[in-house]
Amino acid sequence: MAKAKYEKLKPYAQRDHEPLLLEGHRPVTRRQFLAQGFIGGGAFLMGTSLLGGLLGRSSDAYAAAVACGAAPAGGSGMIPFVCVDLAGGASIAGSNVLVGGPGGQTDELGDDGYIKLGLPPSMFPRNGSNIATIGGGLVFHSDSALLRGMQATASPTTLANTDGCIICARSANDTGNNPHNPMYGIYRAGADGQLVTLIGTRSSDSGGRSRAPDLMIDLTVRPTRVARPSDAMGLADAGRLGDFLDAAGRDDFMAVLERMTHRKVDLVNEGQMIHDLTNCGVEYAADNMTQTNPNDLDPTQDPDIVGQANSIFTSQDLGNSKFRKTASVMKLVVNGFAGAGTIEFGGYDYHNSTRATGEVRDFDAGKAIGAVLEYAARRGTPVMVYLFSDGSVSSPSSGQYDNSADGRGKGIWKNDNSGTAATVMFVYNPNGPNFVQTRQLGYYRPNGSVETGATPIANSVDLLAQAVVLNYLALHGREGMIDQVLPGHGLGSGNALNQFLAFGQIA
Repeated sequence: MAKAKYEKLKPYAQRDHEPLLLEGHRPVTRRQFLAQGFIGGGAFLMGTSLLGGLLGRSSDAYAAAVACGAAPAGGSGMIPFVCVDLAGGASIAGSNVLVGGPGGQTDELGDDGYIKLGLPPSMFPRNGSNIATIGGGLVFHSDSALLRGMQATASPTTLANTDGCIICARSANDTGNNPHNPMYGIYRAGADGQLVTLIGTRSSDSGGRSRAPDLMIDLTVRPTRVARPSDAMGLADAGRLGDFLDAAGRDDFMAVLERMTHRKVDLVNEGQMIHDLTNCGVEYAADNMTQTNPNDLDPTQDPDIVGQANSIFTSQDLGNSKFRKTASVMKLVVNGFAGAGTIEFGGYDYHNSTRATGEVRDFDAGKAIGAVLEYAARRGTPVMVYLFSDGSVSSPSSGQYDNSADGRGKGIWKNDNSGTAATVMFVYNPNGPNFVQTRQLGYYRPNGSVETGATPIANSVDLLAQAVVLNYLALHGREGMIDQVLPGHGLGSGNALNQFLAFGQIA
């Protein structure tokens, strides 16, 4: 009874069983109606009050939308893409993924640099000690919490086929105003899903905490919130129609609604573009509602994810909201139901004069990344995972250490420090780690701070996000299309693009 009363008091948009009414944003596309939980996820009659929102669609989006028929099974065929957004300013460089000077990851920093990055002298990566590699050579610290987490969910074979690149780039501390999230650019590069284009675990324009670059934003594909298995299943929920119609009955009902909608649209004086978008939206919605089983979207019913002795997660893992988010997003993105997804984890502003808090949370982030890589491996598909955080942290120059079990004798995190920030691109390739051209873009100064003059992206988060889209295109052999994908980008042209390219073609 107490729970029922609480439900009534919750804001309307927070009720798990109700449509999601996002503040300041009316659903206007067929994916948004499906994703926000309106009855049947399906057909609807659109009046002029709803058509206006479609007018802002880009010509490319319009051209894609009017190519009617069912959405392609398995999505667009582009490589699945997942962002991991660690909100608060996590330590990525040095104590996790190794970072070095102009010579690359193992080009040693000074003693003061490693201390700033949280390492005691006994753990300095000197002369090949205290380092570990995955794939073709992406280097981690051997006691990296991030790596230990990845090893907890990804098999040795999966990690042997995973490689990547650390990007040395500063970003502002502990703020959502960093334009880190490149998902709209990934969509512009061609990523799309069978049911929904973009998803994220937070109700925001980026799907996470860090915002999307203004250059990339297209709110006609605003990320749908998917933070738990029920959200994923809701993308194909027949709603109350399922209570009183069988599959054949739903097909007949949807056919009637399609005819009614076509007739109503013919009476609206809005032009051919609106007619096409509306009619195609109804046809897509009908296909999705009648042809997609919600159980196919439920990560808890996938034995690769949970429920078997060799599953990626245990039932206890899925009691943790972090891993429910991860399971739900990876289920949809890796299988092509969504084109790209963001997983946001809060609590990464962990400079609380301990090391233990950060180690535990970094381990969880690694466990989530490893799960996405392992699930892609079990599905036989490549996947790209982009890890970022808003700013970073540093240890005191005097060398203060946390000798607790979780602290592991490492330097405490005492301060925010935007100068120690970095991001990482991971790629799992079923055919092996034979696609990486460089594993470090930019470099660090000997004192453990980003050299902001090393590359144009080292001191510009907007350009950093653009470079990630460029590398996603490069995985498909399409880096030459960056001008069409991101008109007005700031990366330059021709040979100037080479300084931002870490990856070669795999797809």
